Amino acid sequence: MANTASAKKRIRQTIRRTAVNGARVSRIRTFVKQVETAIAGGNKDAAAQALKAAMPEMQRGVTKGVLHQNTVARKLSRLSARIKAL
Repeated sequence: MANTASAKKRIRQTIRRTAVNGARVSRIRTFVKQVETAIAGGNKDAAAQALKAAMPEMQRGVTKGVLHQNTVARKLSRLSARIKAL
């Protein structure tokens, strides 16, 4: 257990930040799932629109530090390739 005031504050900050970051990652996953379902449905226009909506959310995840830049680039590349192949 933390004894110093700074350690106690650090624990409070970590709890808050973990909750916020979890919500961010969950939101990104939701957007990606929407793209996946549109691709599975075979609707190229809907999939492209879903990807267009998902891109800024994924990039925001990079900016906020919850996802790595290369991870997002790889996922966007693979999703767009799958949409292009429809």
